Amino acid sequence: MTDLERPPSTLPGVRYGAIARHVDSRGAFRELWRASAFPTPTAAETGAPAGSELRFVQANLSSSAAGVLRGLHYHRRQLDYWTVASGRALVALVDVRPVVDGRGAAEVETRELGADEWVVIPTGIAHGFLALEPLELVYLVTNEFDGSDELGFAWDDPAVGVPWPSIPATPDGRPILSDRDRSNPTLAELVASLRD
Repeated sequence: MTDLERPPSTLPGVRYGAIARHVDSRGAFRELWRASAFPTPTAAETGAPAGSELRFVQANLSSSAAGVLRGLHYHRRQLDYWTVASGRALVALVDVRPVVDGRGAAEVETRELGADEWVVIPTGIAHGFLALEPLELVYLVTNEFDGSDELGFAWDDPAVGVPWPSIPATPDGRPILSDRDRSNPTLAELVASLRD
């Protein structure tokens, strides 16, 4: 993992970088993750109990056609490490920690990531991506999927205001969504449900 002079994130705990691609006549090799090169996150960033060590417990590969939007998803007990294997994605991150804590408004950050670029997303940062072209995204997580921490809110919540672009490939310019992402509540509704 190398950091090729990416501008730092404005969201605490979020980090961006790129991996090196070693190419020769046979093809290419990429080292996606190495424990000794990964900055040790805090328990607050992973959602794990204090004193726990970082441990990725599941790796996933997401393939998306151009125009697919996945998100906005929110975890209270999981750090995500995303690497774009191929294609390009517009990544949207929404720091909802101030909203959940009652300290202020959500902060939005978007960034385009291409092949070999990565982002670390700590707990409390809602996340989503739009496939700008056919996309393969590898992601490692610190919590095994069991459905109990799979939260989310509307990708187009006007109170949040993620600046998603129009999709030229769809008739109405809107992204292709899963049923889950199409029916997510607003951020205000999600936060209210967490407080109940």
